[in-house]
Amino acid sequence: MKDDSDAPIAERAPAPDVASDAQADPPRKPFKARGSFVERCEECRLPVLNCLCPYRVTAESTTRVWLLTHPLEHYKPTNTGRLIGDVLADTEVFTWRRTEPDEGLLARLDDPRFAPFVVFPDDQPDYAHRVVGPEAVHEARDDGRIPVLILLDGTWRQARRIFRKSPYLDTLPVLPLHTSRHTRYHLRKPASAAHLCTAEVAAELLRQVGDATAADVLDDYFDVFNDSYASSRRHSKLETPTPAMKRLLARRSV
Repeated sequence: MKDDSDAPIAERAPAPDVASDAQADPPRKPFKARGSFVERCEECRLPVLNCLCPYRVTAESTTRVWLLTHPLEHYKPTNTGRLIGDVLADTEVFTWRRTEPDEGLLARLDDPRFAPFVVFPDDQPDYAHRVVGPEAVHEARDDGRIPVLILLDGTWRQARRIFRKSPYLDTLPVLPLHTSRHTRYHLRKPASAAHLCTAEVAAELLRQVGDATAADVLDDYFDVFNDSYASSRRHSKLETPTPAMKRLLARRSV
C-alpha cells in the first residue's frame, strides 16, 4: 500500500520452484507523463544524471515480500515497490485483476511452506478477528514456515479495493503497521505524513519482525532513490554522497 502519490514496478512472473525463481520483466510501455523525454537508466529507471545502480545492495531476509500490484501502477518511475525487489532478490510481483486472479499467486498461497500475511490497516471491525501482530510472524518462523508480507501495491483507494475484492485474501491473517514514523517520501506530497510509501512500509515491518539488516539496507536504498530522483527533477547532480549513499557503498565494498 501507499499514498496516492506512489507508483509501481514492472511485473515479474513467479516460477514454480521457489529456490530457483527466474523472474523476467515484460516489455515496458513508453512512459508518456511529465519527464517522458528524460534519459533514463535502463536498469534503475532513474534519470542517468543521478543513476541509482552504484548504490544497489542486496540483503538476506528470513521474511519474504510479495507485491500484489494494481495494473495501473506498473509503469510509473516514481514507484518505490520496485526498490524492495532490488534489495530482496526473492521478492515476487503479481498483477491484481478483479476477475482474473493471478494463478501464480494462488499457487503460492496454497503452498504449505509459506505463512502469508496481508499488510493492511486494522481500521474496520468486520475483519478484526483476522488481525495479528508481529509476534505471529515470529511464531510462523519458529514453526518452520517462511513468513511472507503481502503488500497491496497501489494508491490507498486501489489497495482498499484489492483487499475487499480479492476472495483469496479473505482467510489470511491481517498484519497492520503500527508506527510513529512519518513518511520521508518527498517526490509528491502525501495526503498524510502518516501514510508511508510501499518501501517504507516494507522496511518498517521487516524491522519489527526481526530482519533488521534487510530493513536498514532498504531504508538507505529508499533514501538514495528519494534524494536522487528529487535532485534530478531540479536538473542537478548530487555531487557529494549522502550518509545513506556512503553506508551502501561501504556495504558493497565488503
